[in-house]
Amino acid sequence: MLNSLKSNNEFGVVYRNGKSYANKYLVMYALKNDLNKNRIGISVSKKVGNSVVRHRVTRLIRESYRLGEATFHTGYDIVVVARAGARGKNFSEIDSAVKHLGKLHRIMKMPVAEE
Repeated sequence: MLNSLKSNNEFGVVYRNGKSYANKYLVMYALKNDLNKNRIGISVSKKVGNSVVRHRVTRLIRESYRLGEATFHTGYDIVVVARAGARGKNFSEIDSAVKHLGKLHRIMKMPVAEE
């Protein structure tokens, strides 16, 4: 089960003190949390679309993180903000955007090179 950031206050701390990177579809903020787990928060504004569209984007981001959770280092609060460009994108596009930002933040474990 994913641990999530719930309160506006928790999001605010990550926005104010975290580091952010962005790509075409998403903005990701990350902040060390001194816990042995990650907590994720997802924000999708009305600029992205109506509630059906926003919920779909939210589900895609959450699923991308859930499937790749083992590749992330632990001990971070992560907030993912969807940009308008995320509307109508499929899972693989959102998934690669999440992984790209994880690598920029250096919160993903690098794959071990096979010999």
